[in-house]
Amino acid sequence: MTATDRSPAPATAEEFGERMFGAVLGAQLVQSAYLGDRLGYYRALAAAPRTPGELAAATGTATRYAREWLEHQAVTGVLTCDDPDAPADRRQYRLPPGHAEVLTDVLSPNHVLPLARMVAGLGRHIDALTGAYRSGGGVSWAAFGTDAREAQAAANRPLFLGALAREHLPSVPAIRAVLANGGRVADIGCGYGWSAIGVALAHPAVRVDGYDLDAPSIAAARQNAQDAGVADRVRFHEADAGTAAGTYDLVAAFECIHDMPDPVGVLTTMRRITAPGGVVLVVDERVAETFTAPGDDVEQLMYGWSITCCLPDGLSHTPSAGTGTVMRPDTLRGYARSAGFSDVHVLPVEDQFFRFYRLV
Repeated sequence: MTATDRSPAPATAEEFGERMFGAVLGAQLVQSAYLGDRLGYYRALAAAPRTPGELAAATGTATRYAREWLEHQAVTGVLTCDDPDAPADRRQYRLPPGHAEVLTDVLSPNHVLPLARMVAGLGRHIDALTGAYRSGGGVSWAAFGTDAREAQAAANRPLFLGALAREHLPSVPAIRAVLANGGRVADIGCGYGWSAIGVALAHPAVRVDGYDLDAPSIAAARQNAQDAGVADRVRFHEADAGTAAGTYDLVAAFECIHDMPDPVGVLTTMRRITAPGGVVLVVDERVAETFTAPGDDVEQLMYGWSITCCLPDGLSHTPSAGTGTVMRPDTLRGYARSAGFSDVHVLPVEDQFFRFYRLV
């Protein structure tokens, strides 16, 4: 039986039309969630039920817009309405606790709202993306701006401050030893710094240096470290890791190698700054090991990020490997061997979205 034989039968026009219609409803929900986040509506509703006038007053917005947004959220099932028969301006809307966790609890593993912000925020750049597709150029991370930067950091924050440092990393004996013995850690492509901060909070003996070329991200990371009380042990550098002084016991890159225009060069640097006996760790997307169509939800999600963000960012640099989000294990293995590593081991760490690799 061939791969084609295993593919499901194509949908009829009516079936595929229904699928696209459902996608339109989902896109509208994402857009409304973006507004609810940016305008502070969800946070206000998490604090107390509100009428349109009360929500507008609490958030400094216009009552007529607040009313329409509340009605949309109610008809889509995001909010409940205490009395649908009441006059429109007197209806009171509530945000159920489970929905509030998804939409407002920034440390919950269920906090999916940043993904909606990322999708809606990237949509603002559709003209630039269309131009890049035609020219073969790219759209840089800097051009994507605050929405992409903040949404990416917020999406990873629950994992980085939670299971990553407290469960996943200590489950690897060699890494557990580094963390327990107060080793020196380098966080390559650290972004807003949550991975470095999470390691420092969970393991008080370690010292971490974070490296990133994005100036706004480094500024945010420094403030985050200060707020978390770990600025004495976590330093952030607006620089390439190639500027690192000395060596590190653990050199890690969390969800960033696929974005790098020169992944081989980055991995070469990571190998160079690792102390003898140290650990080089790459954490990247848990995509399928080989291309399969159709793919599962994770595969679809990762290709969605790739066509709208990661590949355009990578191709905004020249030259560029043009990896894209969907970096399969064999692709990383090829980069690692070109960088001087002998092999790449997939570690037995269970996570829905990320695969853990040790480079040796």
